[in-house]
Amino acid sequence: MKKAVFTLTLLCTLAALIWGAVFFWKHLRGIRPALTSPSRDIAALVEKAQADAASVDLPLQLLPGFSISLFAKGLENPRVMVLDSNSTMLVSIPSKGRVVALPDQDRDGIADRAVTVIDGLKGPHGLAFRCAPECRLYIAEEDEVNVCSYDPKNLKAVKLKKIAGLPEGAGHVTRTLLFLPAPHDDRLLISVGSSCNVCNEDDWRRSKILSVPADGGKLSVFASGLRNSVFMTVHPRTGKAWATEMGRDLLGDDLPPDEINIIEQGRDYGWPFCFGRNVHDANFDPSRKRRCGEPETFPSHIDVPAHSAPLGLAFFPEGVWPEEFRNDLLVAFHGSWNRSVPTGYKIVRYRLDSEGRYLGTEDFITGWLTKEGALGRPADIMVLPEGRTIFISDDKAGVIYRLYRKGTKTKHE
Repeated sequence: MKKAVFTLTLLCTLAALIWGAVFFWKHLRGIRPALTSPSRDIAALVEKAQADAASVDLPLQLLPGFSISLFAKGLENPRVMVLDSNSTMLVSIPSKGRVVALPDQDRDGIADRAVTVIDGLKGPHGLAFRCAPECRLYIAEEDEVNVCSYDPKNLKAVKLKKIAGLPEGAGHVTRTLLFLPAPHDDRLLISVGSSCNVCNEDDWRRSKILSVPADGGKLSVFASGLRNSVFMTVHPRTGKAWATEMGRDLLGDDLPPDEINIIEQGRDYGWPFCFGRNVHDANFDPSRKRRCGEPETFPSHIDVPAHSAPLGLAFFPEGVWPEEFRNDLLVAFHGSWNRSVPTGYKIVRYRLDSEGRYLGTEDFITGWLTKEGALGRPADIMVLPEGRTIFISDDKAGVIYRLYRKGTKTKHE
């Protein structure tokens, strides 16, 4: 009897090991860049290039006409960036439970210091300001959204009021905030990801973009069927919300596509039954309980290569940016983990017409992904309306990059 039990245990162990090895080889052998420490310090390389461009071979390849420098470093894992009423940058640091300010008082393109605005938070991610008339800071933690009084002179915030309770626990824990332009600026959008890779959710607040009055009140669904729309922004001409969307895992290297969606109230974007341009997920729903197609579900606006992990997105503002950039969209590809060959780890430019229709794609910044691993992972993007500056947060390298357009130098450059 003991021998039979031993044999059965051994066979089960061997089967589990074989299954684990096959699973790893099929889905996870490209995970190393996302987890391992980089072989080189990208911050040091960028700083050397700032001091003497000829002295270092900078691994980052930029679109012609731009240069890159460091605005801030040593930030652990900076994510969402916003500007306060004095144009001081605030950035969320989820892993440390804080929001910090990065003042640049002498306007030399380098943050003077990092000032803790508020701490003791639970995974703070989304940030938003609303000035109507007093400017208040909204912070999305894993389990709630709070409105805070904010002092732009002393760079301090204090919680005033909880305006929404959110689901916490397993799965996607980042929450992102967005105010739509007037006349809809009295409601706050909140992105809440799924609790799983693919499933039917028990909590109605999951896999949605929610809406709540700016002063608090009843939480409602703005849009559904969104597995993990980590970042949102507003189209400068149409005023509509755009969001990046991470597709499910474990369908191989090339499925499903990640997405860029135009978010409209009341629409269902398909997850967990549909992905991309209303393609049915037969792996999850083999009996086709749900139909994929309008008006039940709405397709992606742009399909993104699978597992690129698109995060921050930003439009070039209308006005002083050159005409060649007008209407275009930048998206940060955070980089894959669920893929045999890594992909992403770059900034991509989507060429669009004035109404947001897709015209083409090109790489804007590459080079974070190397043969030795990933030197960084771009997260958020901020394009300033002054026509020369773009900020990029990197939560792997712990830095904020400052990208600037050549020929538009400040007094210190």
